[in-house]
Amino acid sequence: MLELFHNFWLLAAGLAAGSTALIHIFAGGPTLAAPLLAAQDIDETPKLTNYYCWHLVSLMLIAMSGGFLYAAATPGEGALAATWTLIAAASAGWSLILIAWKRHPVMDLPQWTLFTLIAALGAAGLF
Repeated sequence: MLELFHNFWLLAAGLAAGSTALIHIFAGGPTLAAPLLAAQDIDETPKLTNYYCWHLVSLMLIAMSGGFLYAAATPGEGALAATWTLIAAASAGWSLILIAWKRHPVMDLPQWTLFTLIAALGAAGLF
């Protein structure tokens, strides 16, 4: 099956994005999304907006994984891989900016580590 893939860096980026999606959905759901929905001190509109955004991240990670895996298996899909690499890098960057801006403990919001890994693997696959 590995012979289907011509770019193992992009394969690794796709697998990292897929793993991140699983972590986000199955660990983040019970520990972040469920308490958000159960909170009684948040108005319904901001609560549902945040829940909607949580699902958008889930969809983005699944699409990112698929995009990297497709690019890894299809020669000439460098633009697709570059796009997802930039999105992963921007996600890592925004996470670090938010942490610094709000002076929040860096490991309380560890998503930057996963997005940095995905971006690094994607970047390696571009060269």
